[in-house]
Amino acid sequence: MPKYIIERVVPGSGALTTRSLQKIARSSFEVITQMSHRIQWVESWVTADKWFCLYIAADEQAIREHATLVGIPADAIYEVMARADPVTAEGHIPWPSFGLDDC
Repeated sequence: MPKYIIERVVPGSGALTTRSLQKIARSSFEVITQMSHRIQWVESWVTADKWFCLYIAADEQAIREHATLVGIPADAIYEVMARADPVTAEGHIPWPSFGLDDC
């Protein structure tokens, strides 16, 4: 399934308490459970006024459906086309390709 980065504009999110973040995360997870393997939450990064979330999903519509059901914005959705990191810069392949190009 494709990976997506979701940008969520949530003013004041950097001031959310641990308890508030836990409540939002729990709501998100409950909806994901109901969506029958169409979406998987990997990780989120919270900044002062935005969230950047990494999801694996069947399609962009699953991302939008999840956001609607949880009651959180999905202001921009970007499909991840490739991954790069310091290992990439060195020219190393981080895992065996098994004859496949860029999985």
